Amino acid sequence: MSVADLLIVDDESTILESISMFMAEKGHAVHTAATVKQALELFEKTNPQVVILDIRLTDGSGLDALRQMKAVNPLARIIMITAFQDMETTIEAMKLGAYDYIHKPLDAVELDNTVAQAIESLEQDRKHTEFSEGPAGFDRGVIVGSSRVMKDVFKMIGMLCQNRATALITGETGTGKELVSRRIHLSSPDKDKPFITFDCSAVVNTLLESELFGHEKGAFTGAVTQRPGKIELAGDGTLFLDEVGELPLNLQAKLLGFLERKEYMRVGGCSNLTSRCRIIAATNQDLDQMVKEKKFRADLYYRLKVVTITLPSLKDRLSDIPLLVDHFIRKCAHDLGVKPMQLQDGCIERLKSHAWTGNVRELENVIISAAIRSRGNVILVETLDALLSGTAPQVSRYPASQSLAQVEKRHIQAVLASVQWNKTRASRILKISLPTLRKKIHKYQLSPNSG
Repeated sequence: MSVADLLIVDDESTILESISMFMAEKGHAVHTAATVKQALELFEKTNPQVVILDIRLTDGSGLDALRQMKAVNPLARIIMITAFQDMETTIEAMKLGAYDYIHKPLDAVELDNTVAQAIESLEQDRKHTEFSEGPAGFDRGVIVGSSRVMKDVFKMIGMLCQNRATALITGETGTGKELVSRRIHLSSPDKDKPFITFDCSAVVNTLLESELFGHEKGAFTGAVTQRPGKIELAGDGTLFLDEVGELPLNLQAKLLGFLERKEYMRVGGCSNLTSRCRIIAATNQDLDQMVKEKKFRADLYYRLKVVTITLPSLKDRLSDIPLLVDHFIRKCAHDLGVKPMQLQDGCIERLKSHAWTGNVRELENVIISAAIRSRGNVILVETLDALLSGTAPQVSRYPASQSLAQVEKRHIQAVLASVQWNKTRASRILKISLPTLRKKIHKYQLSPNSG
């Protein structure tokens, strides 16, 4: 295990002595202080890698010491400790750059693990000292890939942006169908025209026709004004029909009519309107099979697939993962206004070994979650392991019909299960003290075998 120079700051002599003896036995070089003044003097003199700092000291606040220490050495890992349960203080400490926040009474194993993780995080940061700034004009619409299958996709996009042909984009959920559609539009001569998205699966059947073609005032109950549909809003631009396989058969016929004649009629209308908007449709379903099962019109299918782009699943383009990860890290840095993070050795191999049933979208979510959870400038393999294996604490979702007590019970049970019933870790995640957690366990009669 790596050792480091430690500074321990606490105004309770017994706690200060016990922590310093414990850390010295682990091989660390230990310095101690009982006040903010002593702590700041020792910090500048000894330049410790890790600081264990009490929040409330006799001559001031540990938060003030934290702020000044981070100003002197931003890389120092500062672990805050306190006997008080204060959400605002916890939040403020993390905002000021604290590495972690541990509640008293201290658990020796937890403290030891936290110090070890802080040292590992610092070593990883030092291995990756060259950080590149995020590009000023970061292009979130870029399609990333250098694999052969993606090069074929790029060729098809290049062909389509030179004309207004109807196109069908197929592929599994999360492969980037809307992104490809937008790139076709933005690369075309009509890039300054509207790009309208319509999710055919997100609207109830009774409103689909009105949403697509618009309606006249009084066309049905609730139609108090005339309203344009997506086709009309697209104008001379592009209408992207996502999940086109969800369209009911009667609306498929009307869409076919529009594609053939470029004419349509609002619901409740009596005259035809025209539009030259381009239709790009997408689906994750097997339309060929749906045609055989009479669930999708064959004539519409053939009219949509004038040009077809089939997007590969991520498992079929694993060589693109390093490029995708770099893109998502820079995207995250751009959005958060920070420098791009680095990856610990072994991260790419871990990512390539994952099944990726959610494809590129799942990869993006994992990278963003890992970047947010990382407390240094390096994403660790263990952080990815926790996310990919589902052991990282997640926000629970419960039916609105449940009482607050039921929600609390289920959430506490879920958190305890995620940390193998380590009550110290669970109390940290739940932001409550160990005694409070024990009371709630007793109150709800929770146990490792309870559901």
